[in-house]
Amino acid sequence: MKFPRPRPTRRPLLAATALAALTALAPGALALAPTGLPAPEKGLNLLVVGIDSRKNVTPEEKERFHLGGHECDCTDVMMLVHVSAANDRVEIVSMPRDSLTTLPAGHVDRRTGQTHPAHPAKINNAWAEGGSSLAVETVESRTGLPVHRYLEIDFRRFMDTVDRVDGGVPICTEQPLKDPSTAIDLQPGTKWVAGGEALQYVRSRKADGKMDFGRIQKQQQFVVNTLRRLHDGILDDPAALKAFAATLRGTAAVERGISTAELLTLAAHLRDLPPERMEFATVPVRGFNPDIEGVGSTLAWDEEGAAEVFGRLAEDRPLPAAAAVAPSEIPVGAYKPSKGSSLICP
Repeated sequence: MKFPRPRPTRRPLLAATALAALTALAPGALALAPTGLPAPEKGLNLLVVGIDSRKNVTPEEKERFHLGGHECDCTDVMMLVHVSAANDRVEIVSMPRDSLTTLPAGHVDRRTGQTHPAHPAKINNAWAEGGSSLAVETVESRTGLPVHRYLEIDFRRFMDTVDRVDGGVPICTEQPLKDPSTAIDLQPGTKWVAGGEALQYVRSRKADGKMDFGRIQKQQQFVVNTLRRLHDGILDDPAALKAFAATLRGTAAVERGISTAELLTLAAHLRDLPPERMEFATVPVRGFNPDIEGVGSTLAWDEEGAAEVFGRLAEDRPLPAAAAVAPSEIPVGAYKPSKGSSLICP
């Protein structure tokens, strides 16, 4: 489906403002839900996860958008969003799905009812074993940061949320992208997509030789451009913005889940934040670990580099520059923060 390019808004298109509308609660914006969490003094951390679940996706949609195959019932997307206490910066750090972690002892596997000892696993398996609560606990343990709020999105909710953006969302590439698994076949340039095609794009990891790192880059770019599009009318239409936020949030009860009201509040509090004050990165990785029986191939984080990244966020400071982190053994996995403004499609 091809969409006409909308007319430019009279105001600057501020990607970070839209990110706020989607992903976090500004510190002090409103009373926190009764979870026992204090108002964050060093900024707010939100864990955003994308679930590989086809629940409520129709057979026609599965065929049309190449969504068939085995669902892993795990988190294929994990982004930690940090909103500074002064509401003047947003940092987003993606964690590759195959990152090696240790799941804690004593958790009950929601699939089998068994209580597990501590054991190695891919980080995306935390949700599969223990749902949102174990995903939050695992990310807190791995990063050393508190997770104040949590947002969970599956295939159905992703498509429906994108479809609420009138006119679609642009995706762009400088090189041809072709992925037989998702059927993405893009020529250089910009294309406007709705929810189903958007899902094909953010799921693609075989199109550019960059494995999951390329998929993470696509996801980050899509987030920026979706958020930018909210300025073409949704942010100035209270009913449309509420419907958008409610669709994104869904109705499921999850550990520390952010509410629709909190999403709307942040839209107002970070309204004038320019896109260059939003920064994206992938956690520094060293390379691949030797295969682990029962776990498979996993990624090893650069522990010093990761400590520097999350230590900066713990202090409510900007991300370190790329030069401050050792090079990765995987060239496509190099730590390289990108300003939100650099990811906007022309």
